[in-house]
Amino acid sequence: MAAFLLPLNTATAVAVASAKTAENPNVSGVQLPDKTRNSRVLVLGGTGRVGGSTATALSKLCPDLRIVVGGRNREKGASMVATLGKNSEFAEIDVNNKDSLEAALSGDVSLLHYLCFLMSFLRDLVVHAAGPFQQAQKCTVLEAAIETQTAYLDVCDDTSYAFRAKSFKDRAVSANIPAITTGGIYPGVSNVMAAELVRAARSENKGEPERLRFSYYTAGSGGAGPTILATSFLLLGEEVVAYNKGQKIKLKPYTGMLNVDFGKGIGKRDVYLLNLPEVRSAHEVLEVPTVSARFGTAPFFWNWGMEAMTNLLPAEYLRDRSKVQQLVEWFDPLVRAVDGIAGERVSMRVDLECTNGRSTIALFSHRRLSVAVGNATAAFAVAILEGSTQPGVWFPEEPEGIAVEAREDLLKRAAQGTIAFVMNKPPWMVETDPKELGLGIYV
Repeated sequence: MAAFLLPLNTATAVAVASAKTAENPNVSGVQLPDKTRNSRVLVLGGTGRVGGSTATALSKLCPDLRIVVGGRNREKGASMVATLGKNSEFAEIDVNNKDSLEAALSGDVSLLHYLCFLMSFLRDLVVHAAGPFQQAQKCTVLEAAIETQTAYLDVCDDTSYAFRAKSFKDRAVSANIPAITTGGIYPGVSNVMAAELVRAARSENKGEPERLRFSYYTAGSGGAGPTILATSFLLLGEEVVAYNKGQKIKLKPYTGMLNVDFGKGIGKRDVYLLNLPEVRSAHEVLEVPTVSARFGTAPFFWNWGMEAMTNLLPAEYLRDRSKVQQLVEWFDPLVRAVDGIAGERVSMRVDLECTNGRSTIALFSHRRLSVAVGNATAAFAVAILEGSTQPGVWFPEEPEGIAVEAREDLLKRAAQGTIAFVMNKPPWMVETDPKELGLGIYV
């Protein structure tokens, strides 16, 4: 029988209710080490698009894992448990609503203490997919993970939050806890792609990495729902941090448009500057002097709308989570309607230029972001359970986060179902309209 884990009071914190379950089909999975094969994994935000997709991907990769779906909606939780099967259960928790949580606990119990209590039943791994992470002031889930000696992974896409999480590194080392921040699709898989491009360039002695550019495209909201919409609006309120020849520069969000070729199945798309954590982490970890990140969407009028919001609304308005939530409620029905037409294709292209003029790219394209993000996050979770992550808090591109020898497996797992996955190739090999210089030479 599956179970609901419900916060009731400090004396009786767990209530159990039955739920119908359905077996997952047999799929080719990952053979985890004996000590982690039956691990309990708590997926916070597990009733949302990103968390639900992660839980589904994990159950397929590692059918023996016991997955606890943490979320706000009991009905959605029951549905997810029924989908995942007998090795799953639901925990009702809202990490973004401290007041309602403490009221439910009927006592002076903080969110941190409740999370510690919940994780004390797990002891294995918590995946934090309960965004948005923008404007969050504390890393409460990470703190609880360290307190309870539970391995940790988040899908954070906010620079301030990511580096605040990184500040817990020494505490995680002392607790002997492995933790990865920004471990989703982008940032996450894109960081590992960049790290492999840089490693290959240096190991082949073909020039020193000089410029790294992240380019992302998602059709509509990518089927990811209101959370990604809120994230996008909140990012419009942040100055863009990029690096040029080693110097940090600040730029206006959703400017600096480039037309990037994402190859067959996606084509050429306009992308715009956004403030994303992989820019700073790649600059510092990979020691590349010039780094930037851009994002674009479709249909084209969404890009125009994002530009207009940046120009017309004060940055303070776009940094206010309550005001942004109002915007999300207004726009969400329209976005969902357009999503039905636009689809949810996603593509990531990472370009590396070296001092000798050599250019290489990595490319990842998938028909469905809602599936790809789950595969990506699950790949990081499995790597942690396999022992690829050292104690501490790490970015994906750090070898202590994902060991160099584990990167290939992680990328293969993340790339399941892609329509294009290319590593360390010259740009002309994947572009839809490469330029020929003559004699069969392309650039």
